[in-house]
Amino acid sequence: MAGDVINIGDSDFQTQVLDSQQPVLVDFWATWCAPCRAIAPSVEALSAQYKGQVKFAKMDIDANQDTPQKYGIRSIPTLLLFKGGKVVEQIVGAVPKSRIEDVVRKNL
Repeated sequence: MAGDVINIGDSDFQTQVLDSQQPVLVDFWATWCAPCRAIAPSVEALSAQYKGQVKFAKMDIDANQDTPQKYGIRSIPTLLLFKGGKVVEQIVGAVPKSRIEDVVRKNL
């Protein structure tokens, strides 16, 4: 079951996340980050499971520095859930899939 995680950058953050009609879970990550790679399969699986209800996006913090700085991303992975253009939840670190799913389900 393939996920629908989109890659976003500073340039399309406004349209893809802040202007989105549905909640958006943004995974701030980097290619060199082992914990980021560890949670990626969970994020992919949840993106397929909640397709049409929640948008899932990834932002590489090395390639995009403005947005992570604006939201105070200090360690990765950091997952921010946006609803109505505002951050409503934050998860820092490699957490179990169930923890991510709890946050997603709570904000549907």
